Amino acid sequence: MAKYLLWFAVVFAMAGLSSRYMPGTWYAALRKPPWNPPNWIFGPVWSVLYIAMASAAGMVHNRPDGPTRNLALGLFVLQLVLNCLWSYLFFGLQRPGAAFAEVCVMWCAIGACIAVFARVAPAAAWIMVPYLCWVSFASVLNGVVWRLNAV
Repeated sequence: MAKYLLWFAVVFAMAGLSSRYMPGTWYAALRKPPWNPPNWIFGPVWSVLYIAMASAAGMVHNRPDGPTRNLALGLFVLQLVLNCLWSYLFFGLQRPGAAFAEVCVMWCAIGACIAVFARVAPAAAWIMVPYLCWVSFASVLNGVVWRLNAV
């Protein structure tokens, strides 16, 4: 149980850092595609995804120690740091182009994390799949917003 609590603390600490950079008036003024979700949807979706991510990391951490498990947890931390960095780049620095490049790297890190999770705890890998799907959607949205607002 302590390993799960550790990962919940880590994930939600990073989520707290990310939440320092909110959309605000800059984002409201950007041109967005008609399929852009309403702002209120992001909070609930990310809350569910963060709970799932922390649960998956806890499942992996509960497996016997070894190089594959350690690699899996390292990749998890990497993608989590990249997740936090995206908010800073997009909302904090207001650089959608840089955020798009970064989210592409993050997407690869999530995919690698899932692949290694599958070798350690297959259920944990499946728990991460909705996160990858959401980040795939968010990546496309980021790219479109960047292109619609390129100067």
